[in-house]
Amino acid sequence: MRRLTRLLACFSFTLATALCGQAPSAHGQGGSATGPGTEARAERAYEAAVRRGPPALRAFLAQFPKGADLHVHLSGAVYAETLIRDAAEDGLCVDTVALSLAQPPCTGNLIPAKNPSGNLDRQTQLLYDKLIDALSIRSFVPSAGWSEHDQFFAVFDRTDGLKDHSGEWVDEVASRAAAQNQQYLELMVVPPFSHALEIASQIGWSPELAQADPKAFAEFRQKLLDKGLRDEVAVDRKQVRAAEAQRKQLEHCGTAQAAPACQVEVRYIWTILRDFAPEQVFAQILLGFETVEASMDAKDDLWVGINLVRPEDDYVAMRDYTIQMKMVGYLHALYPEVHISLHAGELTLGLVPPEGLRFHIRQAVELAHAERIGHGVDVMHEDGASGLLKELATKHVMVEINLSSNEAILGVKGAEHPFPIYRAAHVPVALSTDDEGVSRIDLTHEYVRAAFDYHLSYADLKQLARTGMEHDFLPGASLWLRPDDFSAPVDACKSQALGGEKPPAECKAYLDNSEKAAAEWELERRFRAFEARR
Repeated sequence: MRRLTRLLACFSFTLATALCGQAPSAHGQGGSATGPGTEARAERAYEAAVRRGPPALRAFLAQFPKGADLHVHLSGAVYAETLIRDAAEDGLCVDTVALSLAQPPCTGNLIPAKNPSGNLDRQTQLLYDKLIDALSIRSFVPSAGWSEHDQFFAVFDRTDGLKDHSGEWVDEVASRAAAQNQQYLELMVVPPFSHALEIASQIGWSPELAQADPKAFAEFRQKLLDKGLRDEVAVDRKQVRAAEAQRKQLEHCGTAQAAPACQVEVRYIWTILRDFAPEQVFAQILLGFETVEASMDAKDDLWVGINLVRPEDDYVAMRDYTIQMKMVGYLHALYPEVHISLHAGELTLGLVPPEGLRFHIRQAVELAHAERIGHGVDVMHEDGASGLLKELATKHVMVEINLSSNEAILGVKGAEHPFPIYRAAHVPVALSTDDEGVSRIDLTHEYVRAAFDYHLSYADLKQLARTGMEHDFLPGASLWLRPDDFSAPVDACKSQALGGEKPPAECKAYLDNSEKAAAEWELERRFRAFEARR
């Protein structure tokens, strides 16, 4: 009877690894860092937490090793309370009618944002609450002509005028990540590019550029460089170095009082605002490629890739989508080492006409050579959707899944979301937060949500975490022998349990020469520690 029970259990997806010693999918959930016994205990503890409900599962997953969060807008990751405090420090005003931050003088509807002292009276508390609601989607209820999509993106307009608080913000996001046992962040940051915009406007657009003629692109690029576009490269590199320095100072890194956030590695994605004039978008993209390449050449690697941001359904973003993908593709050929992750498919039927849903993801991959796709919600509306899924799987293009953001902005959740379709097609996917401050969430929340909405096993969650680390933009080769197959490490590291404190000499040499592999080894070490405590 026991033998029959064991055989039946081997047909269960969730217990396949623990009881049968097999990887439950072609992409492998194996490579157990702790062995089948401890992983099986963790699986049983996970299933017990699922049965007790979301609060119990959150407690279980709070310290589950989540690896990376690869889709994070720094300005949207900061909570409203921080933005209000920063406004007070900057001497800004609060518009009590528009519920936004404004420049002084603070007269009429504008009152000082400085923090009140002592106890708040009821009116001040109500204003504070309303301001938090206005700077996030907390308590939001749609009304005629104002959707949650509108509210979400309006947050960024309401914080205009804040000074550069990047170091403080990175500290906040890294500290939150450390508290959830995350080890790596890629933060999208908009750097200075005013000089690039100015010279692009001086040169102007042309019919040849509008046709994406390579010769015209080459001439336009050279004109931008000749007018000093590279002058802002040093400024942009200095920005993130200064943010890192301030963040490490706040966290007391390198001292006996070092905060846990010091253990969170942070890299930066150079973000382009896609709703500018085409010549200005080209100039931004070029400056992004130049800055990231300079960072890579200097071996500081703080800037590691580029992305295009702002609502994909905006008029200019929709009108110029194809030409923008061709711009990225052209420059990719000149700067092939610069990594590319693109927002694509953050759309749904009704938000734009059906014609606008048919090609964005495909063009991001085929024209712009994106290595990762952010959101990808409209994939099943694309022409040849099944073929596109196969292409994404074959090329190992990862999709950054943002469940809470997609519900807020697009109204897409549960069975309407293509997350399970991607997984079934073996397209690599990983969970991310997008704008956790605006959404009032964290990455643990996204893991809990995914687990309940899509009935994920413990092994599934490990695969999501491993996939995120596999597709980060850290330099170096992967720990894994085959892309997105976590059943076997490279030969140099196969002779010891993964994540061991003292890897063999050959493996140590391999890890020392690859930041990516070293980060993946660290994730396995964290799995060992987590599962040993179950």
